[in-house]
Amino acid sequence: MKILPGILLFCFSIAAAALEPVRHIVDSDGHPMAVWEKSAGEPRATILLLHGRTWSSIPDYDLQVDGEDLSFMDGLTELGYRVFALDARGYGGTPRDVSGWLTPQRAATDVANVLRWIKQRAESDVHLFGWSYGSMVSQLVVQREPGIVASAILFGYPYNPQRYVITGDEIYPDQPPALPNTALNAASDFITPGSISSRAIKAYVEQALVADPVRVDFKDLHQWLELDAVKVKTPTLLLKAEFDPLAPMTEQAQFFSQLGVSHKWFVVLAGGDHAALLEEPRDDMLHAIDSFIQSQ
Repeated sequence: MKILPGILLFCFSIAAAALEPVRHIVDSDGHPMAVWEKSAGEPRATILLLHGRTWSSIPDYDLQVDGEDLSFMDGLTELGYRVFALDARGYGGTPRDVSGWLTPQRAATDVANVLRWIKQRAESDVHLFGWSYGSMVSQLVVQREPGIVASAILFGYPYNPQRYVITGDEIYPDQPPALPNTALNAASDFITPGSISSRAIKAYVEQALVADPVRVDFKDLHQWLELDAVKVKTPTLLLKAEFDPLAPMTEQAQFFSQLGVSHKWFVVLAGGDHAALLEEPRDDMLHAIDSFIQSQ
């Protein structure tokens, strides 16, 4: 376990960081996947960002609010990285699967296909960052292909096999519900008073509902049962926000202790919750990621 006595802040003046992200369309087994890119001039490494259960990449990772520095993609490019962010099937700029459903295995296969596309173009190591459901998808990817990325960075990791009760016997409707997303849901992760401005929350809600007006439907959730920390052989950074209700400390510590790799860090971000990458701990998270990548 790596203990960080402090994180040094290195700032790079990257003019491109304020630009709109470049949109790529990447084929994944015949399905067009939207992949967004921002890049430093001469990147030290490349990172693919995976969003969570409800919202897509642009509101999550490139939130633009006048007078506030909240874009995670901009933060990483300022640290010298080439950054990609994937919209999973049915999210943001990626159309729904023809079936209307998304499954954990399908999501993981799409990520692996996009990573292969990135690696053909990257001139440096490629790393994988997953938030919430995205952290679970990231784990599926590296369990199956340990060498596909140089490291996995998991934040807001919500899975605990001891309380996961999906068995595989669940019955799903013939047609996915495709329910509207709501403003209440968009604001629900911001629970720590003072960690983010009310103006930023309002902007996030507005941008999230524009990007993702309809909730994506998952089925075959028993596929998450494949997750097994012992099978993770890729260097891993586990990020846990202090007040994240979906990632209790006891469960995070247990997961961390079971990871089947010796190069692993566990960093607790003081003062944040499940949306810490948009809150006060944002800079600490960015520089924990940078420190971990540079340690390899």
